[in-house]
Amino acid sequence: MNAHSLARRRTVLLALIATACAAALWLGYRWFEGRYVRAFSDRAALFAGDTLRLPPALAGPGRIRVVHFWDPACPCNVGNQEHLSDLVERFSVTGDVDFYAVQKPGSHGRLPVTLSAIKPLDSLPGDLQITSSPAVAIWDRQGNLAYFGPYSEGLVCNSQNSFIEPILQALEADRSVDATHTMAVGCYCPWAGSD
Repeated sequence: MNAHSLARRRTVLLALIATACAAALWLGYRWFEGRYVRAFSDRAALFAGDTLRLPPALAGPGRIRVVHFWDPACPCNVGNQEHLSDLVERFSVTGDVDFYAVQKPGSHGRLPVTLSAIKPLDSLPGDLQITSSPAVAIWDRQGNLAYFGPYSEGLVCNSQNSFIEPILQALEADRSVDATHTMAVGCYCPWAGSD
């Protein structure tokens, strides 16, 4: 073989490798896009807490109780888990707020290690009527549902646009809050009975 044919084979081989790499990158991108990238929906979600109750062991007067409703398969959880971790760190330090989590019935998964301080609950009376998640319910010191709804509105969830910090601050200051029916536009997934 002469040097010209070796150079030609090398060029063809490099072109095939480059094409295979480009195809692999394209397929990986398409898989990621189909699994995780979703168009932002401008549809409003209604949150109504009429049927929610604390289990008997947690009901009645006591500490402020926050219940996080989540679905492991919902990509919207990624956006609020860092915010939820910040909430747990900030408000459990005061010693007056307890955090719990209810996972979508029939789903499988775990909260990240950063949320290990949140106590799991198997279910909550009335949780089958929830329409969307992630969602949060907050009970005041008297055991009354003070808030049920999303963590925030919009595409991202953080302390800058959160509904939760002002509610917890009001409840810690013994101010009354009654926001059990909310409507918001954001990243939400269907809950039980609405798949």
